[in-house]
Amino acid sequence: MTTPWERVKRTLVGRPLRTKSLERQLLPKRLALPVFCSDPISSVAYATEQIIMALTLGGLALLHVTGWIALAIVAMLVIIIVSYRQTCYAYPGGGGAYVVSRENLGVNASLVAASALLVDYVLTVAVSVAAGVDAITSYAPGLERWSVALSVLCIVLLTLANLRGSRESGRGFAVPTYAFIGSVYVLFLAAAWRLLSGERPRAVSADFTIEPLYQPVGVVAVFLVLRAFASGCTALTGVEAVSNGVPAFRRPKSRNAADTLAIMGVLSITMFSGITVLALLTHVRMTDPDHPGRLAGMPAGYVEPTALAQIGEAVLGHGFLYALLQASTAAILIMAANTAYNGFPMLASILSADSYLSNQLHKRGDRLVFSNGILLLATAAAVLLVVFEANSSRLIQLYIIGVFISFTLSQAGMVRHWQRTGPRTPGVRRRQAVNALGATVTAAVLVIVLITKFANGAWLVCLAIPGLFALMKGIRRHYDQVRAATTPDTPVELPGGAHAMVLVSRLGSPALQAVAYAAATRPAGLEAVHVCTDENVSRELREGWERYAPSSVPLTMIDSPYRTSVGPALRHVRDWLALHPGQIVTVYIVDYVTGRWWEPALHNRLTARLRDRLLLVPGVLVTLVPYRLASGELRAERQPRDATRLAVLARQPADDGDQAGTPVED
Repeated sequence: MTTPWERVKRTLVGRPLRTKSLERQLLPKRLALPVFCSDPISSVAYATEQIIMALTLGGLALLHVTGWIALAIVAMLVIIIVSYRQTCYAYPGGGGAYVVSRENLGVNASLVAASALLVDYVLTVAVSVAAGVDAITSYAPGLERWSVALSVLCIVLLTLANLRGSRESGRGFAVPTYAFIGSVYVLFLAAAWRLLSGERPRAVSADFTIEPLYQPVGVVAVFLVLRAFASGCTALTGVEAVSNGVPAFRRPKSRNAADTLAIMGVLSITMFSGITVLALLTHVRMTDPDHPGRLAGMPAGYVEPTALAQIGEAVLGHGFLYALLQASTAAILIMAANTAYNGFPMLASILSADSYLSNQLHKRGDRLVFSNGILLLATAAAVLLVVFEANSSRLIQLYIIGVFISFTLSQAGMVRHWQRTGPRTPGVRRRQAVNALGATVTAAVLVIVLITKFANGAWLVCLAIPGLFALMKGIRRHYDQVRAATTPDTPVELPGGAHAMVLVSRLGSPALQAVAYAAATRPAGLEAVHVCTDENVSRELREGWERYAPSSVPLTMIDSPYRTSVGPALRHVRDWLALHPGQIVTVYIVDYVTGRWWEPALHNRLTARLRDRLLLVPGVLVTLVPYRLASGELRAERQPRDATRLAVLARQPADDGDQAGTPVED
């Protein structure tokens, strides 16, 4: 029977796809770019802003080093992209840092990498959505008080889009991704035209003065520069998602993934460099929201726009192109979360296959995506946004630590991989040198990020990663114990006999039906058991038993001086097992089938308690005998019509060739 919830689900998510349709869900490069690279591409929208924001803690004196910091970040991006291109070829099965670390550095290193990546993916969703909402409120300041609600709404929409499948989400996210790329390059062309014409665009904040929070001299100046570098490294986030998702690409998978990574690198480097140059030319000023009141000369009611918004306004004015830039920026910042929506579920599935996360995360859903992983990611990110009030500046302080942990472990693992490959492999030394450089540089940046961001909230991530590591260890230990306990070591021995007990609460059709069902199984022995909690009920049962019940089924009456049913029933079962070692007992309990949502609260409460307690007794099997109430009968009458309709659908050809109708769900 199709429930209302299932009909809503089909409307929002779509019809199920057959397993053989998985090949059709693989992504070409034009769709893989927005699916896997929207995060690093969108990061250019706020990476320069984060550099300027950190430097202005020392006033205007350090802004001249913005370009040098950006150049260092570009060099880092080149190194990491070249390194991960090699990972795509070496590990076409995906998994990224986790798989590389597992095979080359050991289990503990791989779980550290996995923990860091999982935390980073959650933060990617939270930061991307919060930054996207910031772009919206920069254009429409009146919406700022609704930031949290807008952020949660965006997560809901992203989740629904991803539950529909990879190709569908790729098509939907391609438009805002390419619109943002086009808008930024149009911004560059317009700025070049104005500069060549002799004009010098100025940001709205160019004439504001900044009161330094710290005096930028000596060690303080070095610390502020390192902090700005660490903040700007947000431009590097999301690069590893392509290596994690190689299996989602069309064949040849490794080559297409590596090419997509290279295209992303070219776009990110040119866009980040261009935005940084324009920020310097237009004299953009930004302040840290955690230290308000340091930007002097602001008009009353001034709401500080983002750096990209200030550049766009200075170069494009307030016309259509500026509105398009802001709209596409907001869209891609929100869509950037899609990188995590593809990386997190895939990594969780690999971890689940290795028994480090719940088995539920390994299964693909109706649309051939890892639905449970998507829902888990969305829930965690939504909670984070509510707790941090959708404040992107506060969330960014937690960001990129996990990124550089996974970067470092992945590159170190690749060095070991090339070492194990052997020196005779062509080009192995060059590849090993590239990965060694990547591991060294990312490790150094990790130290810088930890030092500069620890007190600003990064300590939360330093607690979350070990906590997740311990959780995955505990899950694996549990699954190992279950496997050890359930693995047969000797041939199975048949029990000496099977005894059946029917728990009877009162005389009626449900109890008699349960007795008849138990008798039909031909047990070695059969008895009805009644716990006497009400004298009148017990007397009525005793008097009617001989009249309505089979004569071959004895009725055992158990006294209950404290008017409880569960304890006396358990004792009776245990006593029987003690007297008959080597035998088993099947306990039959009536279970009422209802048709209305509120009726289960009125029935089956005692049934549930008895079942749960009996299942803990060795040698006991529990069988629930259904008895349909009137509402349950009406519900059952609708089942044949639904089943017939589904059977007809199953024989009809599907519209898109992916499926033959909608199957009945388990």
